[in-house]
Amino acid sequence: MSFALIQKVNDEQKKAQVVDARSGDTVRVHQKIKEGNKERIQIFEGVVIRTDNKGQHTSRITVRKIASGVGVEKSFLLHSPLVEKVEIVRRAKVRRNFLSFLRNRSGKSARLAAVQFDREAVNAVVDKHAEEEEARLKEEAKAEAEAKAAEKAAEQAELEAKQKAVEEAHKANG
Repeated sequence: MSFALIQKVNDEQKKAQVVDARSGDTVRVHQKIKEGNKERIQIFEGVVIRTDNKGQHTSRITVRKIASGVGVEKSFLLHSPLVEKVEIVRRAKVRRNFLSFLRNRSGKSARLAAVQFDREAVNAVVDKHAEEEEARLKEEAKAEAEAKAAEKAAEQAELEAKQKAVEEAHKANG
């Protein structure tokens, strides 16, 4: 296999544009989760403690958050089709790439000094495929809700018909 062929396959797997997430950023990652035959979007919000392989198709961020008093770390491949969107909420001043020291800290000592940044410009990443996928998921949810409502209405009509039949039977007997 030639390197050019491998490079071509890797470039096809890449998203057109991803957010420039840096260490110290507080990000909100929208991840697609499949449960049985249903799909939903789960949001994971935390501090980026590590970035890897930034310019490549395997670029990855490690996000840490505190959930119920327990530290939770999750790694996300930025070009993965399961990662719908990465939104930068807050940017902080840090002087290293791997913020492992945050693991030993909690509460006020784990705070990072915030830096002013243009949130709209940083998060302005247009991914047509992700938008289409989000619209499709919303459409599916809407269709499912309509089907459920129609089923409920049919069930209610059936109950009312049974009730009328019972009332007529009582009138005939009484």
